[in-house]
Amino acid sequence: MAGPLQGLKVVEIAGIGPGPFAAMLLADLGAEVLRVDRPGGGGLSLGERDVLNRGRRSVAVDLKHPGGAEVVLRLVEQADVLIEGYRPGVAERLGIGPEACLERNPRLVYGRMTGWGQDGPLAARAGHDIAYIAITGTLHAIGRAGGPPQVPLNLVGDFGGGAMYLVTGVLAAVWEAARSGRGQVVDAAIVDGTAHLSAIMHGFSSLGLWREERGTNLLDTGAPFYDVYETADGEYMAVGAIEPQFFAELVERLGIAHLVPDQNDRERWPQLREMLADVFSTRTRAEWTAVFEGSDACVAPVLSVKEAVAHPHLAARGTLVERDGLRQPAPAPRFSRTGAELGLGPCGAGAHTREALVGWGFGDVEELVREGVVVEG
Repeated sequence: MAGPLQGLKVVEIAGIGPGPFAAMLLADLGAEVLRVDRPGGGGLSLGERDVLNRGRRSVAVDLKHPGGAEVVLRLVEQADVLIEGYRPGVAERLGIGPEACLERNPRLVYGRMTGWGQDGPLAARAGHDIAYIAITGTLHAIGRAGGPPQVPLNLVGDFGGGAMYLVTGVLAAVWEAARSGRGQVVDAAIVDGTAHLSAIMHGFSSLGLWREERGTNLLDTGAPFYDVYETADGEYMAVGAIEPQFFAELVERLGIAHLVPDQNDRERWPQLREMLADVFSTRTRAEWTAVFEGSDACVAPVLSVKEAVAHPHLAARGTLVERDGLRQPAPAPRFSRTGAELGLGPCGAGAHTREALVGWGFGDVEELVREGVVVEG
């Protein structure tokens, strides 16, 4: 089935991290995304093993060649969206900035993915996910009491605060352009998106319900009923029994309902934590998984990436799939009518230069190849 974004045409200027993830998501949902790579690739791309590059064709364009920018601008004339992840000013210097693109196509939505944003004192500086989430207060909040901040991979910044907000902004602007006939620039900054993701922390703080000290709050391992516990085999179980009825089922299944202190008595949380740790240490992860099977105690085994593939629930939903020997997440979310399916597999830079440009109406592909403006992979 065709995805809900069928008919949407997107030009992606290849980058790393959040930009490719955003393009992958748009492609998963049915958009026709054409990735413009530099000849030979670059960045952190893994070529045919790079899941983030699935679902779209690649053309290799030499943007340092005098004719390179013109190729992109010709693509823009037919596109609904362009996304890029350069530092501010780089796209302009290459001749493919918002002004040049919107002149060719006034309805274009021009998505810009950066860490710091298009303005502000840090805008021109290099950075990575860890620095972006650091200044928002988010990194400070993640970790155990008495310990240092813990790095949440690059899921919170690059993909949560970055890519997902780029996609949201682009689709909102496409919706508006359909009514106004006018495109615009979407400034998606990881610092903005990550700060937005932390809205609940700011809400708790305004009510006096959030402590600055790590590991002392409801959702940061401060509460013993929202934490992970080691099992007899060195694995872990995740516990999220916040509501009283779920907590009651937790301690009942653990066999300690008659011993535990009041769930909300903060003074006795250390005692409760010790009790939970002691009990979980008496059985293996598999044994505890069986104990909590079918319960509402909000307890689950902590699985590795490889183990997750075999989990019965994920297997039943097809959440993780294997294609061409490459394990990867299936498109999300699900749609009742239009569907969302895996498209092309990951590919190297320029793998579809000729066929893609012909498909986008270029009649001079041979000349472009001969002059070195575009390169075949």
